[in-house]
Amino acid sequence: MINRILIRLKVLQILYAYYQNRISDLEFDDETKKLLIEELEQTLPRNLGKEERAKLLTEEIKNKKYKAYLSQKAEQELIFSLSKAYDLYNYLLLLIVEITKYADLRMDMAKNKYLPTKEELNPNLKFVENRFVAQLADNEDLKKYVKTQKRSWSNDQDFIKELYTKIVESDTYKEYMKSEEDSYEADREVWRKLYKEQICYNESLDELLEDQSLYWNDDKEIVDTFVLKTIKRFRERYGEVQPLLPQYNDVEDERFACELLRAAIMDDDYYQVLITENTKNWDFDRIALMDVVIMQCALAEILNFPDIPVSVSLNEYVEISKAYSTSKSSSFINGALDGIVKQLMRENKIQKEKKEK
Repeated sequence: MINRILIRLKVLQILYAYYQNRISDLEFDDETKKLLIEELEQTLPRNLGKEERAKLLTEEIKNKKYKAYLSQKAEQELIFSLSKAYDLYNYLLLLIVEITKYADLRMDMAKNKYLPTKEELNPNLKFVENRFVAQLADNEDLKKYVKTQKRSWSNDQDFIKELYTKIVESDTYKEYMKSEEDSYEADREVWRKLYKEQICYNESLDELLEDQSLYWNDDKEIVDTFVLKTIKRFRERYGEVQPLLPQYNDVEDERFACELLRAAIMDDDYYQVLITENTKNWDFDRIALMDVVIMQCALAEILNFPDIPVSVSLNEYVEISKAYSTSKSSSFINGALDGIVKQLMRENKIQKEKKEK
């Protein structure tokens, strides 16, 4: 489920957050410090005086210390953040089941009230007996999620009521209830439409999710596409063993996430030199931090992942800048990265795999 678009966004968000919260009072253990000093001494000019040499070593150790800590902690945060996106995916699927349960409860209450109407005694059961929802409610993967994560919508019944009311008032619902078509495909299709119309763009839901988890602030739009994809993939013949989307499409995507973040952190000095050299009309300190981080991530990807074409990386990060930075950032970032890539090409520093014909 978690694709590289979402991974890039998560890496960017975490890197930005950690640069705003630098930590400088951490210590290596003695053995690690000794090995680091030996390694760094090999890189220093031999003609340096003792005091100057010691000063440079202290600065380098501090820099390495920070980066090592940042990389380790940031990777942990990244993996957790990605797991929360998968949590949201399951939680939104569960919302479909919860709405149907609420509709069934409303129907039972209407039947048992004092002096129910004829319509309330003999309601149209099409919505509450939707075969797609029944299959989703019995889904083994979703039931496992509910059991392990202990999540439910039971504390959000006001929102469920509000959403159900909007659904019942929608043309999609009314057409479905009137239709004589009685098939699994129709049951699945109505929920694909209802999800797209009533859940994808729902401010009340966005606020509710934001209150529940800060990690979900920017996830929902992408996760919605995964939910819609899942609905479309459901088949009646698979019953309760219908597979949901896995957290990662393959192990390579999880590796990509950690390696991209690590590269963006550990080689940031080099990337920032490249950015400075190719934005000479700008004071580096006045470039927006988000713009720097976007370019830093782009360069980390371009230089460390030979299987990803340069054009793909450039396009992805320019698109990200349109959503996450200032209005003029995309053209600035595009121009700067284009200049850096041309420089790296001339220096033969970009190595990409050639596709077999």
